[in-house]
Amino acid sequence: MEIKVLGPGCAKCQQAEDVVREAVAEAGVTADIEKVSDLMKIALYGVLGTPAVVIDGEVKVVGKVPTKEQVLSWLA
Repeated sequence: MEIKVLGPGCAKCQQAEDVVREAVAEAGVTADIEKVSDLMKIALYGVLGTPAVVIDGEVKVVGKVPTKEQVLSWLA
């Protein structure tokens, strides 16, 4: 599983990354988590707001920090 947290490095982007890492650890799944802060790479996903979370190439949330429960449901 490949998870990307998109964002330039703002506090909400860091919070989103923390939530994703916590959910992955709790779910016990194996995932590569990457923080993408390059605006050109973020734009390739069609994302106009950050933070955003992409799982296996599918954009799951844009412009807000997901809850741990949301992330867990995406991992199932």
